Amino acid sequence: MATAAVPAPPVRTSRTSDATATDPALVRRAVQAAALGNAMEWFDFGVYSYIAVTLGKVFFPSGNPTAQLLSTFGAFAAAFLVRPLGGMVFGPLGDRIGRQKVLALTMIMMAAGTFAIGLIPSYATIGVGAPLLLLLARLVQGFSTGGEYAGASTFIAEYAPDKRRGFLGSWLEFGTLAGYIGGAGLVTLMTALLSSDDLLSWGWRIPFLIAGPMGVIGLYLRMRLEETPAFAAEVAKSESTRPKVPLREMITGQWKALLLCVGLVLVFNVTDYMLLSYMPSYLTSELHYDETHGLLVVLGVMALMMIVQPFAGALTDRIGRRPVIAAGCAGFLFLSVPAILLIRQGSLAAVGLGMAALGLLLVCFTAAMPSALPALFPTRVRYGSLSIGFNVSVSLFGGTTPLVVTALIGATGNMMMPAYYMMAAAVIGGVAVWFMAESAGKPLPGSAPAVEE
Repeated sequence: MATAAVPAPPVRTSRTSDATATDPALVRRAVQAAALGNAMEWFDFGVYSYIAVTLGKVFFPSGNPTAQLLSTFGAFAAAFLVRPLGGMVFGPLGDRIGRQKVLALTMIMMAAGTFAIGLIPSYATIGVGAPLLLLLARLVQGFSTGGEYAGASTFIAEYAPDKRRGFLGSWLEFGTLAGYIGGAGLVTLMTALLSSDDLLSWGWRIPFLIAGPMGVIGLYLRMRLEETPAFAAEVAKSESTRPKVPLREMITGQWKALLLCVGLVLVFNVTDYMLLSYMPSYLTSELHYDETHGLLVVLGVMALMMIVQPFAGALTDRIGRRPVIAAGCAGFLFLSVPAILLIRQGSLAAVGLGMAALGLLLVCFTAAMPSALPALFPTRVRYGSLSIGFNVSVSLFGGTTPLVVTALIGATGNMMMPAYYMMAAAVIGGVAVWFMAESAGKPLPGSAPAVEE
């Protein structure tokens, strides 16, 4: 016997002419909570990347600096191997019990994993147990982030009015950049104020321990949120207590959209991790650039990206997601080599100009993807399908970028490998853009039109 439908979770929305009108104050809270969680996630990744040389000495003692860096980036990449598993757990769960509950859970796990890194003894203290504990903490982080980005972008997209989805979604990546700047700024400050011995013995722990209070704040904000109008409507249509979506439907039933998602995420994340995670270590270890100056250059580029980000997001609402993403792909295809040549020239002006060019091209993706990716899937499977497609692509191509490029340079001696890698990603992204449909100004698939009160 069928059970009675359960009333939808309370959401302060109204129905007008078959459109959903959402309280603007509630939308702002949703954007803030989602962006803060993303900021905390990328604060950790930023710190890990910028302090990679020090972590290599703490956890992977070796007489070869390249081997230390490869080991550190190997632990970095390992977290991405479990992201698809996290996506396959948290994504379908988000389509069953709600976006808000799962986002609160991922916040707890992210904060715990990051905080734990700051407590791990060094290799000199406990030997091989140190890198094993580091790997375990990274796996916890990777598993939790498997549900983070897809959930946060889905949450914002399902709250945002159709005509402002690009602008509001761009604040998710604004949080990413803020997290990176927080991580880079803190590492730069510590590098400037602490001696090498102090940084190696205890200073490196500080950024990771900060994740504890950050996680508590983020959890508080997310627990105060209400469920999205789109999910509430899906619950109202369900004949049981929770919408039931088979995993098979999320994959085989959405295979075309999944392929597009993988291609878009590939170009987005290869270029993202190349610029924000790999380039600081590239400047220091490969080009022997001064560590503090290198970090300051990257910090300046991210600040520039933050300034441009909301305007670029608004632009996607005006001219569409496809033209903006296509411009980014074309830019990386034709300008990656000139940009890397400028960076290799070595002067502060040349490095800054080359990095700024790559950063502005990356904004084409950071501004458009948070609104373009959720629009690939219908409400019923949005969280799950997006989590699977996003994390498979990030795991195979994005998170492995520092490791692969470092290995390629070591094997070939060719310092232009970062440029060639970004160009290849741009070609794949361009093909995905060609086949994707424009979503700007249109309702999300499976949802009613959304307007602002």
